[in-house]
Amino acid sequence: MKSMTGFGKSELSSEGRKIRVEVKSVNHRYLDVNIRMPRFLLFLEDDVRRYLKTVINRGRIDVFVNFSSEREDAKTVAVDMSVINGYLNAARRVEAELGVENDLKSADLLRLPDAVTFEENEADENALRSLLIEAVQTAAAQLISAREAEGAQLLADVNGRLKDILRFSEEIAQKEDIVLEEYRIKLKQRIESLMESVPVDETRLAQEIAIYADKCNVTEEIVRIKSHVDQFTCAVESGLPQGRNLDFIVQELNREFNTIGSKSGDAVITKMVIAGKVEIEKIREQIQNLE
Repeated sequence: MKSMTGFGKSELSSEGRKIRVEVKSVNHRYLDVNIRMPRFLLFLEDDVRRYLKTVINRGRIDVFVNFSSEREDAKTVAVDMSVINGYLNAARRVEAELGVENDLKSADLLRLPDAVTFEENEADENALRSLLIEAVQTAAAQLISAREAEGAQLLADVNGRLKDILRFSEEIAQKEDIVLEEYRIKLKQRIESLMESVPVDETRLAQEIAIYADKCNVTEEIVRIKSHVDQFTCAVESGLPQGRNLDFIVQELNREFNTIGSKSGDAVITKMVIAGKVEIEKIREQIQNLE
């Protein structure tokens, strides 16, 4: 089981080309891959996206690619005149509206972002593809390793809270018989105080106790709580992405504790129900970060 949060990076060089890749991920309901790379590498964007989809299932993935080359024979300088014109027009507006001198020179324009790009010749596309995918694979492997490590920490915390939830449910089950006996005693005392010298009808008293016992019985809820915890454990041990499934199981756990709370008016049971729901909410927060 993996967390959806992680980071990985790699830097590879080959034949005068250098590529640096950084990959980070955060929580997201689905898989959302965002890639930032030099414009001349955009033809490789789909290759990167397809690979990441084979190794990552959920999360917002941000990929940053930087490229540099010392190969004079393999790169050409491309000037984007539309960008240059955009900068010039903006400078003229500033000059006209604010009275600031337009002192832009050609050298200044060429240094502006996206005005100039260094493009690899078409013959080098395969070399670029090979180098970039290898760098992405290395960075993604680091990312996945980080997600696995954090996922293990999250699960260790969640497993501890699941044990507490089972303990609360067992204590509620044990308290149930005590609550029933306490109700029988209080009901008999109340009847005796009202009826004074009239003997208590034990049969009628037994019927009332039976009705109350049926109304307050939480055996089914306790059984389902244990079942949900078992399902949670099996889902985690499957080794498959289970984030959405775990979220559903946690909802069901919360439902069972709510039902127990509505059935019982006992202060001790109510206290354990609240404690159980607190642990469930903490588990819910943790699993939001699981893939």
